Amino acid sequence: MGYAALVVEDETVFAKNIQTYLTRDGNEVRIAGDATTALSSFVQSPPSIVILDYDLPGANGLELLAQLKARDASVPVLMLTGRGGVRVAVDAMKAGAVDYLSKPLALSELKQVIQRVLAQQPQACMQVAIPKRVESSADIGTIVGQSAPIGELRTKLAQIVAAERQLNDHDAPAVLIVGETGTGKELVARSLHFSGMRAAKPFVEINCASIPSNLLEAELFGYERGAFTDAKERKMGLVEAADGGTLFLDEIGEVELATQAKLLKLLEEKRLRRLGGIREQQVNIRIVAATNRQLDEMVREGKFRADLYYRLRIIQVTVPPLRNRREDILILANHFLRAQAQRYGRTNLRLTADAERRLTAHRWPGNVRELRNAIEQAILLAPDHEISAEQFPFCDEFEGADALNAPLTCGLPAEQALGGNTVLDSELLDVDATERRLILTGLRQAGGNVTRAAKLLGLSRDTLRYRIERHGIKSGAF
Repeated sequence: MGYAALVVEDETVFAKNIQTYLTRDGNEVRIAGDATTALSSFVQSPPSIVILDYDLPGANGLELLAQLKARDASVPVLMLTGRGGVRVAVDAMKAGAVDYLSKPLALSELKQVIQRVLAQQPQACMQVAIPKRVESSADIGTIVGQSAPIGELRTKLAQIVAAERQLNDHDAPAVLIVGETGTGKELVARSLHFSGMRAAKPFVEINCASIPSNLLEAELFGYERGAFTDAKERKMGLVEAADGGTLFLDEIGEVELATQAKLLKLLEEKRLRRLGGIREQQVNIRIVAATNRQLDEMVREGKFRADLYYRLRIIQVTVPPLRNRREDILILANHFLRAQAQRYGRTNLRLTADAERRLTAHRWPGNVRELRNAIEQAILLAPDHEISAEQFPFCDEFEGADALNAPLTCGLPAEQALGGNTVLDSELLDVDATERRLILTGLRQAGGNVTRAAKLLGLSRDTLRYRIERHGIKSGAF
């Protein structure tokens, strides 16, 4: 089973987004919109972790934090706030918060911090600290689709699992999962784990791109007290936490060369030593890595170790982009519709014929993740029991043979979308460049406010944040 989290947040939409995101990993997430409700929920059933907003109606988050700590000081509390400044952060940490995050924040970052915090809890808490799913909820059969590429993917995964069951030892080979962003590489990694011999053991994941390079090694291998300035207590690393199970290294291409060397040693010897430690210890883990980068090119450029690359890709699995499995689009759309509609209590929703045509005509540069987000947004905005094409204001709002040559407008007037230039040139036919320019235009018009920009562009806030990250747009650019 996963961990139990209590989210204390008066912004209902944001709280629901956190709940939806974290429950996808099999965790129990409760929501409280005020201090009184939160305290009652905490007393009735203490959670594994509390995610607490600083600004609450009728109360200060620090006051509630003190009350929670008075009742059970062992439950870690993670503070969130829209107010910046050192003073708030210092006050939160002094009051007993284990960490402090500023809004707006990426949900993936929140997830990573929660996992890190829980991994530092006493060993007795590890079974709830490390998110796990039962085999039936994340096995190979949960990979949705009827296309030939997906059929081949499921067959290959089944072969890997069958071969693992025949091993005479416990040294399962590493697996490298490659594919574009949003194709579902994490789902593939989970299906390998929960379909195999290690299903009852921890599945621990770490996004290597979300942690600063100077901290990644400490997160992976842990450290002893006094190993460096801020190492006030011994900390178990995620490698150690995954003992007996699977360690999933997402975005492995972002790891620096020095840490790559230590990962290679871990792969070859299955031994680790905490930072500042003198004793090595044996671990029994299976490593699964994923990347959307061309690691072979990085090897040639000297940016990725060749020995680690060949050690990781003993088995390589390629996850196809959604544009190469277009017959799965409506299957996936209806799958997400059923799941998300049940979450929001709108089980009578259905896609109209024009909505289905719009979905199948879209390019899906964000792949399955973009489709899932689009369906969730449509569920929230649909005025009645039908979801029409108007609920999907994609950039490429067109169909047919001219789709590849049409400019992206994202619902903006043509002259505004093209910066006042109505003459198409080669740059405007570059889909990524045009989308990036439109995002920048929306952000400028919204004064840098992502929520307002998302409304101008006809996107959900999460989708826009994803595309901002995808295009590497920094705040100074607008």
